[in-house]
Order: sequence, then C-alpha cells, then structure tokens
Amino acid sequence: MTRTDDTGGRTGGGGARIGGLRVDARRNLRHVLSAARDVFGEQGYGAPMEEVARRARVGVGTVYRRFPSKEALVRYIAAEQTRWLTDRAAEALVVASDGRPWQGLEGFVRGSAASGSGRLLPPELWWARGEGPGAAPPAPETGAGAGVGVTPAEAGVGVTPAEGWGRVPRQRAGTDGATWTDDAESESGATRELLGAVGQLVEQARVAGELRADVTVADVMLVIAAAPPRLTDPERQEAAAERLLELLLRGLRPGRD
Repeated sequence: MTRTDDTGGRTGGGGARIGGLRVDARRNLRHVLSAARDVFGEQGYGAPMEEVARRARVGVGTVYRRFPSKEALVRYIAAEQTRWLTDRAAEALVVASDGRPWQGLEGFVRGSAASGSGRLLPPELWWARGEGPGAAPPAPETGAGAGVGVTPAEAGVGVTPAEGWGRVPRQRAGTDGATWTDDAESESGATRELLGAVGQLVEQARVAGELRADVTVADVMLVIAAAPPRLTDPERQEAAAERLLELLLRGLRPGRD
C-alpha cells in the first residue's frame, strides 16, 4: 500500500529510496519545510536561509540541494499557504451560503490567523486590486514606489518580499530528486481563486448587513496576517493573539465604533 505525503513522493514497501527520494532525504525535506514556515512566519521572508537550516537541524547545503535558491523556497511556501487558505475559504463559503455569512467570514479569519498562514502569503494578496464592492482601494502612488503600492513592511506587517516575488514555481527536480515549482500562470490562478473566495465571503457578509460597507478583501487579508508581539510566556502569547483578533474582528462589524 502506498500513500502520498506533503513532499509529493510516495512511501511504502520499506525501501530505502521512495518516490525519487531516500527516506532520510524525505525526512530532511519535511524538516526544512516545517522550519521555513516557522522562520518566515516569525521573521518575514527576509530571514536568512542559515536560520532555516539551523531550525531544521541540517546544513545549509542540504536546504540548497532541495531548493536551488532562497527565492524558490519562498515561492514554494507562499504557494503552499495560498492553496491551504483557498481550501479554508471554500469551507467558509459553505457556512456563509447556509444563511450564516458573518459566521463563515469570522471562521475563516479565526482559522487563518491561528494557523499563521496569513503571514506567509505573497504581499500582493494583502493589497490586491479587484473589481466590485469587495475590491481593495487603489494603491498609493508616492515616490519611487508609485504604482506599486505600500509594502507589507510599510504597513507594519513585518514581512519583507523576496527578490523576484510574484512567481510560483513549476515542478522541477532538485539535485536529490526533490521538486520545486516555477510557474507564473499557476501562481496567478491560485491568487485569483483565493481572492475570489474571500471576495464572496466579504460580499455576502456586507449584503447581510454584518460587515462595514468600506471593508475590502485586502482588509481581511491584513487581519489574518496581523500578529501580536512575541512573548516568552505561551499563555500570555495566546491571550495577546486572541485579544488582537477580537479587536480586529470588532472593527469589521458595522455600528460598533
């Protein structure tokens, strides 16, 4: 019997090499991906690959054998989190379409914020433009960044985009059989799908009178990306995160100034 795991290969049968990767290489890849999510979620995409390697307890060369550049790893993580959030938004739409629009939107926001996935999304998702009532406002046009919009760092989100952002990779083989992707069209489609689902959640809650009229999809993306300060006490950290989310959700509701 075989099964597919999160590295894209197959396991089973007890062999030393499975789905193009040795068992130890597959284990290292899982560690690298887990460490990358933690490091980039905490420090932003400007964090060094050396820190990812340290958290994964592997050499930095091992990281580069699986991903040919930091950009490739960043894009892989961003694409992974985009897909995960799209699935959550689809689940929330089922709730919203069942006559509970605010519960659907709130559930999506709470689950997304708790997972930390919002802090790993491509920055353009937070400032994405669209059409219709749920669209984000035009980006400010100032200085050298005219026409580009405010960066997450300028917005206080704390994520620094990697060079060459905006492309999610097409499947390619690394030196040990691991794969990464490089496909701008696929990334664009995934982005549109996520924004479309969140846009429907926003619009249904607005039509029901349960969301402020000026709230946009970009506002919702910013909420799920917000994070409280890092605290050493886990209980205080959890309490701070919950309080921040409550305040942000309250700000989305109409008539609750």
